[in-house]
Amino acid sequence: MADSASESDSSSIDGGPIMMPPSPITREQLQKRIESLQQQNRVLKVELDTYKLRVKALQEENRGLRQASVIIQAKAEQEEEFISNTLLKKIQALKKEKETLAHHYEQEEECLTNDLSRKLTQLRQEKCKLEQTLEQEQECLVNKLMRKIEKLEAETLAKQSTLEQLRREKVELENTLEQEQEALVNRLWKRMDKLEAEKRMLQIKLDQPVSDPASPRDMSNGDTASNLSAHIQTLRGEVARLRSQLEHAQQEHTEKMERYVKEERQVKEENLRLQRKLQLEVERREALCRHLSESESSLEMEEERQYNEMASGVNARSRTVSSPGPGPFNPSPSSSRPLSPGGKTQ
Repeated sequence: MADSASESDSSSIDGGPIMMPPSPITREQLQKRIESLQQQNRVLKVELDTYKLRVKALQEENRGLRQASVIIQAKAEQEEEFISNTLLKKIQALKKEKETLAHHYEQEEECLTNDLSRKLTQLRQEKCKLEQTLEQEQECLVNKLMRKIEKLEAETLAKQSTLEQLRREKVELENTLEQEQEALVNRLWKRMDKLEAEKRMLQIKLDQPVSDPASPRDMSNGDTASNLSAHIQTLRGEVARLRSQLEHAQQEHTEKMERYVKEERQVKEENLRLQRKLQLEVERREALCRHLSESESSLEMEEERQYNEMASGVNARSRTVSSPGPGPFNPSPSSSRPLSPGGKTQ
């Protein structure tokens, strides 16, 4: 064993796998080796003693922990019993509070039912009054619109008759103007022929050739030529005046026709607008009637639903109050429902 240790020491000192020849082991080296091993043995014994002491300490600590665990378990049982008693007291208090809340809920439900009944009656009365008022207003509005429509129709017929009369007057005026213009032209032609004849006679008297008519400049020295020129100018002025009168009459007639056409268009638009308004009023009345009928049906459904809820709530309360024996607290819907601010306790 010493040889193997010495060999391992030599190999570890050399630090490599180099094969060395075996060296003779001296007595001193063996003695040193033995002393080192004895020293290690003593150290290990000291460590063993230390570990034994630690094991004893741990055993003592384990016994202390077991005793503490027993004490804690006893305290826990005592606390559990105390908590159970406290919970039982709380359950009894909650049961009393539940009964009080159920009583308050019944009173509040009765008060709420009475309020809803009064409100429902009031709403029905208001609905009847509103229907009567609406029917009166609609009847008044329909009568007013019908009177206005009849008035507008009468005005339209009157304006149409006036327009027809104006058209006939226009045709008569145009015919009269054409006849007057034709008569005036015929008179002018006759006067021109007469003037031509007088001119030729004057030319014969003045010994001038008939084929060479004299201009107004040549005849300006005589009285006859001046009268003829003045007459021609007068005729031309009359023709211009008649033409201007004809144009002015045509312009006035055109303006009147445009004004009558515009008034007729406005009357038609007003009639169409009133018809649309009447249709809208009829549709609004029908919609309001439908809305009133729907509101009445919804009120009836709401009343029926409330009565059903009250009946189900009374049944649930009766089942909850009649449940015997202490047990885990399970609040009923009647006790969990919050009280309304308007509820009164008697």
